[in-house]
Amino acid sequence: MPFFLEPHYDESRPSIESNRERLIKKWGGVAGWEEQKRRHDLKGRGLEAGIPHFNLDRMTSNTMASHRLIQTVGKRYGLRVSEALYDRLNVYYFVDGHALNDRQLLAKISADEIAKQVSNEGGKDFDLPPPMREDEILRFLNGDEGRNEIEMALRALDDIGVHGIPKFIVEGSTVVDGAARSDHFVQIFRKIERRGEVAGVPIFAKILGIDDRTIQEGSHSAETIVNRMA
Repeated sequence: MPFFLEPHYDESRPSIESNRERLIKKWGGVAGWEEQKRRHDLKGRGLEAGIPHFNLDRMTSNTMASHRLIQTVGKRYGLRVSEALYDRLNVYYFVDGHALNDRQLLAKISADEIAKQVSNEGGKDFDLPPPMREDEILRFLNGDEGRNEIEMALRALDDIGVHGIPKFIVEGSTVVDGAARSDHFVQIFRKIERRGEVAGVPIFAKILGIDDRTIQEGSHSAETIVNRMA
């Protein structure tokens, strides 16, 4: 779901400041920032997850345009393609250090990833439209399509008490902090497994304009999940 860490950032600027600068200010100086790093151990947990490097000096920016793009790709091509693009943009930002509002570079990277994913999905039983071209994506990013949906989703998050990320919403009601360890998630999923069905409904689908078919297709096939676990 879309979330703005810094909603006041100027949308007209490709980037505002480095993440290092942002975090030092957020935690009241270097000492507070060092204490936060010690408590959360994000670097160590990243290593455990196979992420050897987070670019601390990655360039931060307003993320409205990138959120609009991800949601539109999901509606046009399905959640498998939008999730793959989201994964690619995580590397683009967190590892490569590029700003998410550098629209020309964002358009290029996104066009490449969408083309690759649409080609991969083409061998399956999906009737997908042609990949968005780089110039088409750039026009989209410079426009306003999808803004209303993002703003409504942000209000809905505020209504259920989500004021920071990462957060996981399970069965439309259980909110789990992103800092929770894996065993906490296992307990929740085992409970659902014993019940034999998933309760609740996707609470953001209607807000974001995602149809039932897209939800049912999901973002990861059983084959993909097995391969990730292997």
